[in-house]
Amino acid sequence: MKRFAALFTALDQTTKTGAKTAALAAYFADAPEADRLWTIALLSGRRPRRTVTTTRLAEWAAARAALPDWLFRASYDVVGDLAETMHLVLPPPARESDRSLAEWIGDIRALAKAEEPEKRAFIEAAWDRLAGAERFVFNKLITGGFRVGVSQKLMTRALAQATGIAEAELAHRLMGDWTPDSTSYTALIEAPDPEASLSRPYPFCLAYGVEGGPEALGPPEEWRAEWKWDGIRGQLILRGGQHHLWSRGEELMTHRFPELARARDFLPDGTVIDGEVLAWDAETARPMSFAALQKRIGRKTVPKRLLTEAPAILHAYDLLEAGGADIRALPFAERRARLEAMLDGLPPEAPVLLSPQVPFETWDGLAKTRASARDEQAEGLMLKRAASPYHVGRKKGDWYKWKLDPLTIDAVMVYAQAGHGRRANLYTDFTFAVAKGNELVPFTKAYSGLTDAEFRKITAWVRRNTLARFGPVRQVPPEQVFEIGFEGIQASTRHKSGVALRFPRMLRWRHDKAARDIDTHEHLLEMLRLYG
Repeated sequence: MKRFAALFTALDQTTKTGAKTAALAAYFADAPEADRLWTIALLSGRRPRRTVTTTRLAEWAAARAALPDWLFRASYDVVGDLAETMHLVLPPPARESDRSLAEWIGDIRALAKAEEPEKRAFIEAAWDRLAGAERFVFNKLITGGFRVGVSQKLMTRALAQATGIAEAELAHRLMGDWTPDSTSYTALIEAPDPEASLSRPYPFCLAYGVEGGPEALGPPEEWRAEWKWDGIRGQLILRGGQHHLWSRGEELMTHRFPELARARDFLPDGTVIDGEVLAWDAETARPMSFAALQKRIGRKTVPKRLLTEAPAILHAYDLLEAGGADIRALPFAERRARLEAMLDGLPPEAPVLLSPQVPFETWDGLAKTRASARDEQAEGLMLKRAASPYHVGRKKGDWYKWKLDPLTIDAVMVYAQAGHGRRANLYTDFTFAVAKGNELVPFTKAYSGLTDAEFRKITAWVRRNTLARFGPVRQVPPEQVFEIGFEGIQASTRHKSGVALRFPRMLRWRHDKAARDIDTHEHLLEMLRLYG
């Protein structure tokens, strides 16, 4: 744990990529294999589940520090992070520990089956043996909130330096449904299991947003355009007589979309396709709204009713593996041609459809086509350089997303709540309302889009103008108007307004508008009719 805590401190104290990479590479070269494996897991989002509630942890820490609960809660409100609050108030340890990271995590996970007195005894004993950064890391692990400012790409680069294995190969090995319980460092990194690779997806190629217009990208004939679909990005894998469906977030979705099992009847083994999972209306041959697909998200099993109401297909737009061979290094134009040949002539019952490319000759002409994206149930356009390979992650210059401008509505803030972490002292989470006659109807929350300076300014206003408090929430006078942007709108019976927004955020603080100038609930419902 001492070695891992030192690594955590080194990563936390620098913003320089080179320094973080060097610290990680040195750690991977020297740490015990079990600790290396858990470090890889933690930095790739595979954190152990929380085994003790935060309520109990706060109670035990307050008692250990001899603080009244109200003072501990007040400290927590100021600090904004429970693990750090406990770290700051707890008394110094009485002794030291030389146990490894893997041993501590093993004990933390074992608490899931322990009774509460046993949990408390273990945690208080740990606090009495861990000091400084070690105790802080332990608190982060026990609260289930361990995060550090290191991307998986940077971690993979450091691992490549430490092992001498190519970064692209390591990125592929680290994909998939592995945990420290199901593999070892040797099996995962040094001698990967061929059987495990049958289900493993490739790292996704990601796109940058177009800034301004696409004219700066160069001659349009060097590019290909296609619709940016409003679905779930996924890779369909057909290997070893089985099929697997992975999301971009490395979540296995195979059982949520059983329709795609039929792909094995139409496509050859040794095939990996990148595409978009969409709810599909076979009668109109068009995608259904994201709201229809959303009903299936988060379910481990899908009832027959949803299979009928929102049948799913994979809209395929790239071929990553053919005949068992990795073809990601080929130019996009060639991969696309091979995909078109593979899907040509498939019968209507096949669950994989070719995502059409959008023909264009000039950027101005493509801009006019882009304006009709919502009519196609799309979010905008994807632009891909014809000569581009399928990169790991983002690489500027080859793939871009050219999304439509967001839908917007002017609304007034009615409630405010403090943020978390570094924004714990600022009010950053706001509830907004539109007008309905003489009433105000709350319809969405948003917490992003303003600068730090604007958040500080609105925080000062909230503190001066609080009308009532409801726990951490403050009611404020309906005076501050904001322009709210969002990607989509759908009907909702869970909200008083009757609507729910997709990806709402604050576009700007409208100092030029008064509350009487905000949009109406009727206008919101009209947007639902047009775009829902």
